[in-house]
Amino acid sequence: MPLSSKSLGSPEPKHNPNTPAVRETSHAKPRFRRPTKRGIASTVVMTAAAALVATMALPAYAFSTHGAFDPSASTKSIEAGQQTLSVDASAADAAVSRDNYKAPTKDDLAAAAKAAAEVAAAAQAAAVAQAAALKVATVSNTTSTASVAGATSASTAAFNPPSGPYSGQAVVDYAMQFVGVVPYGAGASPDTSFGCDGLTQYVFKQFGINIPRTVSAQAAAGTRISAADAQPGDLMIYSIGHVGIYAGNGKMIDSPDWGRYVEFRPQWGSFYYVRLGIK
Repeated sequence: MPLSSKSLGSPEPKHNPNTPAVRETSHAKPRFRRPTKRGIASTVVMTAAAALVATMALPAYAFSTHGAFDPSASTKSIEAGQQTLSVDASAADAAVSRDNYKAPTKDDLAAAAKAAAEVAAAAQAAAVAQAAALKVATVSNTTSTASVAGATSASTAAFNPPSGPYSGQAVVDYAMQFVGVVPYGAGASPDTSFGCDGLTQYVFKQFGINIPRTVSAQAAAGTRISAADAQPGDLMIYSIGHVGIYAGNGKMIDSPDWGRYVEFRPQWGSFYYVRLGIK
């Protein structure tokens, strides 16, 4: 009797009707994957790169003669007068002000420019007139000097020579004619100007007494005397580098400073007396 497969194999398990049936279940996979940090970063980089390319491409396209805009056409239209701007004559500039400041209008700027031009023109005219007057005065002074040699000075004043022999009072009298007439300067002549030592050098030279120019050298050229022995015609030496002529009674004659003339005035400051001798 032939054997069946069931008889040869393992016996089939018997189904117990009291055991509940086990249902096979399968888990369904999601349709979309959750985005990762790496994916987000890649997306951002690609978007930025695309935007950069587009930004660089737009200007190139705009100024390309193959595009919609041709710069040469714009230049030609401007030169040909096709692009013009006209403003109605009745239009008025709007006043602009802020923080207590008011911007100047077109009329204000025009008025300021006109005023500046007028000032410059007036200054130029004054300079030309002054130069012309100076030229005339120079020619006139040269002619006068040639006709009357030594009779006049640059201030058109005539100075007299010493009226008598040397004496202290004669020195004072001679120096008085320069008071208020000859200006202070670097010179040693009434024709130009007098420094303090230039005045004393010039005055004493007219009486035959030659003294050097500087204050210290003039002080060394004479003999120092006391205030009780001082007489008109003595030198007054100041330690600050100034010198004058003693005129008596507490007065002096000197050439003081720039912008002033030879003066006859009261003594001032600290000084000492020096008497010069006859050469």
